[in-house]
Amino acid sequence: MNVIQVLAPGLLTTVQDLGREGFGPLGVSPSGAADPIALRLGNRLVGNPDGAAGLEMTLLGGTFLFPEGAVIALTGSDFSATLDQAPISVWTSVLVKPRQTLRLGATRTGARSYLCVHGGITVKPFLGSASTHLLSGLGGHEGRALRKGDVLQIGSPRHTYRKRSVAPQALQKLAPRKTLRVTPGPQSDWFPAASQALFYGSAYRVAEESNRMGLRLEGPPIADGSEGQMITEGVSLGAVQITAGGAPIILFVEQQTTGGYAKIANIISADLSSLGQLRPRDEIHFERMDWEAAHSLLLEQERLLASEELVVACTAST
Repeated sequence: MNVIQVLAPGLLTTVQDLGREGFGPLGVSPSGAADPIALRLGNRLVGNPDGAAGLEMTLLGGTFLFPEGAVIALTGSDFSATLDQAPISVWTSVLVKPRQTLRLGATRTGARSYLCVHGGITVKPFLGSASTHLLSGLGGHEGRALRKGDVLQIGSPRHTYRKRSVAPQALQKLAPRKTLRVTPGPQSDWFPAASQALFYGSAYRVAEESNRMGLRLEGPPIADGSEGQMITEGVSLGAVQITAGGAPIILFVEQQTTGGYAKIANIISADLSSLGQLRPRDEIHFERMDWEAAHSLLLEQERLLASEELVVACTAST
């Protein structure tokens, strides 16, 4: 079976697919790609199903040897990738010849880059998913981030190689946002008008302590008008919790499944991928909208992702 040899792992590189849904009642959050749109597009470029497992790299990429070659695509942020020292483009499929080496450096744009390979990364599933759940040490490759010397298996090829790229106009529409659109949270009415005006009118900065569990934000503290503590309840991906000190935290892909902080808002589904490209010290804003508008934006995004013009073939088969 074809493999990838990890010569250098990068800062935080894990195997991820689109996550495991439905296990929140058991205390297991979905995990999966922090930027699922980037993973889906990468898989389209190499001829995989949308949910095939790839590699997610954070802030600093790794170095990988392909002993038998492969068809790959890099999506998400630009990590200055080279193939045997020759630069290669993001959002385009690439034919890797046997014994060639792929190197990625530090990010030049957002937070995460995705390496998708034709056939997908093959690992033992955990609860029906290949995604790494770092908090529990389960899934992915031995339940952890990659290390130097790891060897990853690649699934069997299904198609001949055709060079493909994502249409530029589609990339513009799917570009990550710094103004995050939200719907009201379950406890939004706990926050007086002045607190809500401060929340929606302020700039927040992503803190260094942020990770795949949650994005901690630095900015004006938000006070709620409740007395005492709320009863712990289930929480959703993208919920914006306000801590006792007034600091917002956006719950992310490896979130805890229950929490006792009031939630002022929730990131809309169409903007969840944008969370995966936020770096420490990035500045963000929140924009409130109603549920009908949020639903319409998700449908519009999914129609674009289903469009036949999204990924275009560039050359004939080789």
